[in-house]
Amino acid sequence: MEHKKENFVTLEETGETAPMDEVEGRVEAEMKRIEGRAKERVGQGLQDEQLEHEGREMKEEGEREKQEG
Repeated sequence: MEHKKENFVTLEETGETAPMDEVEGRVEAEMKRIEGRAKERVGQGLQDEQLEHEGREMKEEGEREKQEG
């Protein structure tokens, strides 16, 4: 079976990104979520409200980024 070049549309032509290129963003968002959850728990254990708050914000930011990505 012969394939003609004009039958194909590239991701560049559609303006889409390749799924492989999106992996890095998803991984970074997940790592931010995990780090935020860890900070929140450490803050709770140390009774450090500031650290707990920072962790919660980081976790929520990671969750937003993961949903957007």
